[in-house]
Amino acid sequence: MASAPPLHSRHLPLLLPTPFPSSLVAIVSLPAHHRSPASTPPLISCRTCRSLAAARHLPRSSAQSDRALSAESVVVDNDSSPAYTALVVATANRIGLLQVITRVFAVFGLKIEKASVEEIQGDFVVKRFCVTDGVGKKIEDPKNLDRIVKALREALEKEPARVAGPSASSGSTTRRPPQILKSNLDGAKVPRAELMFGMMDRYLKNDPISIQKDILNHVEYTIARSRFSFNDFEAYQALAHSVRDRLIERWHDTQQYFKRNDPKRVYFLSLEFLMGRSLSNSLTNLGIRDQYAEAVSQLGFDFEVLVEKEGDAALGNGGLARLSACLMDSLATLDLPAWGYGLRYQYGLFRQQILDGYQHEQPDFWLNFGNPWEIERIHISYPVKYYGKVEEQLLNGRKSKVWVPEETVEAVAYDNPIPGYGTKNTINLRLWAAKPSGQYDMESFNTGDYINSIINGQKAETISNVLYPDDRTYQGKELRLKQQYFFVSASLQDIVRRFKDSHTDFDAFPDKVALQLNDTHPSLSVVELMRILVDEEHLDWKRAWKIVCKVFSITIHTVVAEGLEKVPVDLMGSLLPRHLEIIHEINFYFLEDLKQRYGSDFDRLSRMSIVEEGAAMNVRMANLAIVCCNTVNAVSQVHSKLLKGGALKDFHQLWPQKIQYKTNGVTQRRWIVVSNPGLCNLITKSLGTDTWISNIDLLMGLRQHAEDTNLQNEWKMVRKLNKIRLAEYIETITGLKVSVDAMFDVQAKRIHEYKRQLLNVLGIIYRYDCIKNMKADDKRKVVPRVCIIGGKAAPGYEMAKNIIKLIHAVAEKINNDDDIGDLLKLVFIPDYNVSVAEVVIPGSDLSQHIRAVKFRRYCSSLTRYCSSLTGHCSSLFTPDNLLKPASPPASARCLYLSVWLRRFYPAPPEVPVILPSAA
Repeated sequence: MASAPPLHSRHLPLLLPTPFPSSLVAIVSLPAHHRSPASTPPLISCRTCRSLAAARHLPRSSAQSDRALSAESVVVDNDSSPAYTALVVATANRIGLLQVITRVFAVFGLKIEKASVEEIQGDFVVKRFCVTDGVGKKIEDPKNLDRIVKALREALEKEPARVAGPSASSGSTTRRPPQILKSNLDGAKVPRAELMFGMMDRYLKNDPISIQKDILNHVEYTIARSRFSFNDFEAYQALAHSVRDRLIERWHDTQQYFKRNDPKRVYFLSLEFLMGRSLSNSLTNLGIRDQYAEAVSQLGFDFEVLVEKEGDAALGNGGLARLSACLMDSLATLDLPAWGYGLRYQYGLFRQQILDGYQHEQPDFWLNFGNPWEIERIHISYPVKYYGKVEEQLLNGRKSKVWVPEETVEAVAYDNPIPGYGTKNTINLRLWAAKPSGQYDMESFNTGDYINSIINGQKAETISNVLYPDDRTYQGKELRLKQQYFFVSASLQDIVRRFKDSHTDFDAFPDKVALQLNDTHPSLSVVELMRILVDEEHLDWKRAWKIVCKVFSITIHTVVAEGLEKVPVDLMGSLLPRHLEIIHEINFYFLEDLKQRYGSDFDRLSRMSIVEEGAAMNVRMANLAIVCCNTVNAVSQVHSKLLKGGALKDFHQLWPQKIQYKTNGVTQRRWIVVSNPGLCNLITKSLGTDTWISNIDLLMGLRQHAEDTNLQNEWKMVRKLNKIRLAEYIETITGLKVSVDAMFDVQAKRIHEYKRQLLNVLGIIYRYDCIKNMKADDKRKVVPRVCIIGGKAAPGYEMAKNIIKLIHAVAEKINNDDDIGDLLKLVFIPDYNVSVAEVVIPGSDLSQHIRAVKFRRYCSSLTRYCSSLTGHCSSLFTPDNLLKPASPPASARCLYLSVWLRRFYPAPPEVPVILPSAA
C-alpha cells in the first residue's frame, strides 16, 4: 500500500489553521528556487533544533555582540559565510521558543544548517540560526529576507513569555524554566532547560532495529521479564507499550498545541465506546505497521499471533458504542481539537458462554492483565457527591443553595490516546473509574470500623464495574442513575477546570466549549452544568441558562416515546436532591413559555413537560436534553422524519430547526484497512493512491474500473480469501466445517425480538423443509448457504435467551442431516465482539437487517454500515429499514459498492420464496 510522504517529527502547527502572521502567506510569491522541491515543506523537529542550539558558537559581528538584550529583535547577517544566511534572534527565553522559530522556517521551506546559543543575559537569550533555502543556497533577495524577518517578529510577538504564578483553580504553583547555567564541552554556559531538551533530541525512531530495542527494553524494564525468555503474551505487552510510547509523544505535542492556541474544543460524552483492539489500528494510523511486523519477525515472533493476544476493550455493546469509537477516530484524523469522555468499566457487559445451547453470562475480566494503552492519572481526580440535603446560605447579600452530601466517591482519570490517520494529531479518550473517597475511608479506619471501610470501598467501585446494570429492581435503577451522574459530574468538572485554566469570564464558555451527548444517558450533564455555574461559580440563573443552552447538542437513537429514558422522581430526589430542584426550576420556566405560546392546551403541556405527572412521577431525560440542546441529531434522514412525526412531534412544532440529522457511518480505516487488507490493497492499486483512506469520497473513482475484468477477478479472489478465513474461524470455535463455495448469510447483532432473529430462524426452518422435500434434480439447483447468527441477549431477557436456544436446536438438526449436506448449515458465533466482526463482516455474502424499525430503536447497526462499506456483500433490508442518507449522491457514496458488485457475480438460481407475507 502506498504511503503518504513522512513528516518530520514534532511539527504540530500544521495540524490546524495556525495563528501564523499574515506575512507568512507571502511564501506563495517566493521564486521557485526559494521553495522546497518536495511536495511538502521540510519540517524540522523542534527536538532536533534543541540539540542544534547547543552546537558550537559561530562568529558574530561586534555590533551584534555589544547590543543590549532588552527588546526582541531579529538581525540578518549575510556576510559571515558565503554558504548560508545567519539570522540572529534576541528575545525573552522560554520553553517552546525554538518551536516558534523553526515553525516559521518550515513554512518558508528553510533548512537549518547550524544553530547556537550566542548569549544569555537574565531572561533574554540570543540565538543564531544559519539557514539555506530549499535548494541549499543562501538567501540573497532582500524582499524575501524582509518577509522572513517580519514573520519571525510577528510570531515572537504572538508567543509572549509567560511568567507562571499560583493557579487559583488548583492551588499549585508552576515553576519557571530553571536558568541555572551548566558548561558544555566548549566551556560555554547553557541553561539547564536547553540541556534537558537536547537530551530529547527527536521522536523515537521507527526503523526495525530501534523498534526491537524499544520492545526488548519494555520486556526487561516494564514487563520485568528476561529479554532472553518471554512468551507471546509478554511480547505483545512489550510491543503495545512501545507503540504507546510513540502515541504519547504525539499526544503531548497535540495537547500543548491546543493549549497554546486555545481553540474551541468539542467534548463527546458517551457511556459506551466499543474500541475493539488498539494495536493494529494504532499502527495503521501511525503508518508504521510494516516496520513493526518486520521488527517482530526478526525477533522470532509472528506479528499476527501477537495481535491476537490483545483482548477487546469491554467498554460498550452494539452499534451505538462502535459508532462512538469511529467518531473518535475520525475526529483525530480531521485534526479537530476533541476529547472523548466515558467510563472505565471493570468488567464491561459480559462474556457469553454457550452450554447445551443456552447462554451463560460470565464476567469479562478484560483488565485482569492490565491495559497497556491506558495512562492512569492518579493526580487527576474529582469528588462526586450523592444523597444528603440542600441548605440555603447568604453569600454576598444573596441567597445561595448549598448541597451537603452524605456520600462522596472519587473519579480517577484514565487516558487513552487516539491517533489520527496521516496526521500527528492524537486526541484523548478520558475514562473515569470510581474509587472510595480517602476522607471517609480514613474516618472508618480511625474509628476501628475496618469492615465498614472495606464495604464502602467496594460500594464505590461498583459504580464503574459493569456496563448497564440490570435496572428491573429499585437497587438496579439507583445504580444506573449513580453511574450516569458519576460520569457526567467528573467529565464536567474536568471541562470547567480546563476552561478556567485559561479564562475567567464564563460568558466566553460557549466560544470555547461544545458538548455533544450520545443518546440520553448523559442528559444529567445539563443539570450538572447549571449547578456548577449557579452554586459554585455564583452566576445568576438567567446568565447560566443562556450559557448552558449554547453549548449542548444531542444525538438521539430512539424512535418511539416508549423507548425514551425516564427516572423516577423519588429516586432522583433521594440520590441527587439539588439536581431535582434544578430540574423543577427548568421545567417551571419552560412550561411558562409554553403557556404563552399555546395557552391552555394542557394535553400538549403534559406531553412536553420534563416531569411526567401521574401516579408514578418521572423525569423525562430526553425532554430535559431537548429543552436545553441547541440541536437534536437523528442518525439518518428517515430517522429524523420518524422523530419529527412521532416521539418529538411537539418539540418539532415548537422548534422546527432544532431536529437535524447526521447519517451515521463507520471508519474505513478500521473496517477496510485493518480488517480487510486485501480489499484495501486492491482499492489502492486501482485508484493509484491511498488518499481514500482519509477521504472516502475518492472511492467514487472505482466506477470507471467497473468493467475491468482483471479487477473483477482480483475482487473475487479477495472475497474468497476472506471467506476461507471466516470458515477456519467457524471450524475453530464450533468444530463445524463449512464450504467456502456456499453463500455466507450473516445476521450479527444484539439478540432481541425486534431484531427479528426469530423470523430469520423460522425462514431457515422453512428453507430446510423445502430442501428436505426436494427431488435430487431440484437440489442441484439450490445455492448452498451457510446461515451465520451472532449476538448477545441481555441477562434478564428470557425471550432472547430462548431464541439462542432455538438457534442451537435447529442447528443441531440441520447440520447433522446427511440428506441436506452442504446445501444448508446454521452456525451461532458466541461472544460476538469487534474483533470477531473484523473476521465475519469481510467474509459475508449477504448481510441481513430485518429489524422492526418502528418498534423501539432506529437502525444504526454496526454490521449494516460495515457490510456496505467493505463492499463485499449485498444487504437485505425490510422496506422501512433501508438506509436513506442525505441525498442521492450521498446514498451512492454509502451503498454503491454493494450494488456495483452485482455486476461481478451472476444472480444465483432462484430459491423458493421464504415467508412472502413477512415482507
